[in-house]
Amino acid sequence: MASAMLPDWKLRKEILIEPFSEESLQPAGYDLRVGGEAYVNGKILDVKDSGGVTIPPKTYALVLTLERIKLPDDVMGDMKLRSSLAREGLIGSFAWVDPGWDGNLTLALFNASNESVELKYGERFVQIAFIRLEGPAKNPYRGNYQGSKHLALNDHSATRGDLWK
Repeated sequence: MASAMLPDWKLRKEILIEPFSEESLQPAGYDLRVGGEAYVNGKILDVKDSGGVTIPPKTYALVLTLERIKLPDDVMGDMKLRSSLAREGLIGSFAWVDPGWDGNLTLALFNASNESVELKYGERFVQIAFIRLEGPAKNPYRGNYQGSKHLALNDHSATRGDLWK
């Protein structure tokens, strides 16, 4: 079987996305939305309660997706920042989502502009496309972040769950 990008009708059947939004479904992908947590200037923010997150100029941020994504062992995800946000000065650095992944995603953004950029809770900000591999991965993802529901910070930082127990 050759590799292929999954169309909208296959996404519905084969990829677990929750909560699922019809508005986010695209012909060859799904628009992930801003979730309940962000990390800006060394602080973990409650995006859901505040209604959004502001990324100051020349500032790096981590943003959690609203959606949980669960991939089968023969499908990977490739993410791109929505072009409207790129035109505002945001740059996204995203790894591929490995086959077998299950959880919410922590995404890295940088505001390269001279103006603050605001992301509202639930706003569509990154599109993910799903690519079927030629066969199941021999070693699908089963790493430390499997089942993530909160921001995944580096080893030198604590996750929200650790900070707010």
